[in-house]
Amino acid sequence: MILGRVKPLDAILATAEKKALHRSLGALQLTLFGVGCIIGTGIFVLTSAGAQKAGPGLMLAFVIAGLVCLVAALCYAEIASTIPVAGSAYTYSYATMGEFLAWTVGWALVLEYAIAAAAVSVGWSGYFAGTILNEFFGVTLPPFLAAGPLALGGQPGGLVNLPAALIALLVTWLLMLGTNESAKVNAALVAIKVSALTAFIVLTVPEVELARFNPFLPAGLFGGIGAGVGAVGAAATIFFAYVGFDAVSTAAEETRNPQRNVPIGLVGSLLICTIFYVLVAAGAIGTIGGQPIMGPGGVPFPAGSEELARQCASAAHAAKLVCSDEALAHVLREIGYSRIGNILGVAAFLALPSVILVLLFAQTRIFFVMSRDGLLPEVLSRVHPKWKTPHVVTAITGLVVAIGAAFFPVGQLADIANAGTLYAFLMVAVAVMVLRRTDPHRPRSFRTPMLWLVGPATIFGCGFLFLNLPREAMLVLPAWTAIGILVYALYGYRKSHLGRGLVEVHEPEIHDLEPAIPGVDERDPLDPPRAPIV
Repeated sequence: MILGRVKPLDAILATAEKKALHRSLGALQLTLFGVGCIIGTGIFVLTSAGAQKAGPGLMLAFVIAGLVCLVAALCYAEIASTIPVAGSAYTYSYATMGEFLAWTVGWALVLEYAIAAAAVSVGWSGYFAGTILNEFFGVTLPPFLAAGPLALGGQPGGLVNLPAALIALLVTWLLMLGTNESAKVNAALVAIKVSALTAFIVLTVPEVELARFNPFLPAGLFGGIGAGVGAVGAAATIFFAYVGFDAVSTAAEETRNPQRNVPIGLVGSLLICTIFYVLVAAGAIGTIGGQPIMGPGGVPFPAGSEELARQCASAAHAAKLVCSDEALAHVLREIGYSRIGNILGVAAFLALPSVILVLLFAQTRIFFVMSRDGLLPEVLSRVHPKWKTPHVVTAITGLVVAIGAAFFPVGQLADIANAGTLYAFLMVAVAVMVLRRTDPHRPRSFRTPMLWLVGPATIFGCGFLFLNLPREAMLVLPAWTAIGILVYALYGYRKSHLGRGLVEVHEPEIHDLEPAIPGVDERDPLDPPRAPIV
């Protein structure tokens, strides 16, 4: 039976040890890796979409999303340190719940990382057009080149988001070539992002006026299933601002002492980013206000909708936080710090491509593990003879990301990515509880405290946020899963190494790759070593 194909955990660990990536990441590198992936479009761009859904309740939305991520992180910390191999939630599900459910999780992760990379590309485009072109060069990008036509909004007259598509293709090209200085570059970009947010907090918090937080919940706490508004609806959207922490677990196979360092990287990066998010939201809303633009019946217009775009085009609303494509830079300009606002825009312009890079990298790791299990064609893990990178899967992924970035708005993409993310997180919580019961004596240097509470809380929290996504985003996941089941039935089920009795998997030489991830040195040991992040 399909559900009976559970890959032995010892075989997974043995395979990973035999054909493993070089272990070179420590706790600091993992934390920087997590912060580098987490701090991105979610805070630099989705602040506007979140405020349109919840108003000042955006602060509460960050707390709600952060709490769900915290319990999920505790589950991730135990299972990632117990099963320190590549593959993230896919591998964890394979070892606990069987091949079929693992496939659905891996398929959802493909959706998560690809769509998330597209969303970040669109976020970068807003800062490129608003800060780099407009503020520095006085050039206004034509509307038909600044937004896609599939925006349940977006800019009226949009045809294609050209900058978003180009940055996605550029990052894909860099990943295919390999980047020798990726560790140093990533460290510099993390420093830029953290410095930019710190400067924003220092400048805005003293200017906060408490009156701007009234009413605190203009759209209520809970807008209803599928409505996507209110504080909980905003939490479901800006959950995207936290998704990077699970990318830390994809690097478990490349981590020194993963039993100690993976939990530190997961929880540490999450806590750091949560503190930043709440303070940034308070500074943005408390200075220029963050009340949503209401539609009929006192319900906010959907973020990214055509009607909201029309409202924002009017002089009465143009300066509002909810109408900005570069929210944080816009706030600083409005309170008299135009030059610093432009610097922050440049910081986002420089830093967001690193998030795209990490997301695309994480997806290639998922593809690699699924391919070495025989569930996807081996061509996807083919390594370029000169570049020593997985050029086939990287090119395919990059093309899909570029298409999504060219035609969809950031809020819509984020909601779709969240659907896959929430499902994967939910399954990780189930996997932890199953492994505790089926293999209770396996060494665990990190044990999730009160798993009887934290596990169900993760499942409930992820399910609840999923039901508060916009209805259209909720429907994407089952449709995508149906396509995945068809692919599995036609290919994966027959080609699966486990199904054919090949427990010892001989995957392509992954250790020959040179991935763009901080501190990883994949080259011949005789070559001069690269400096890790310190």
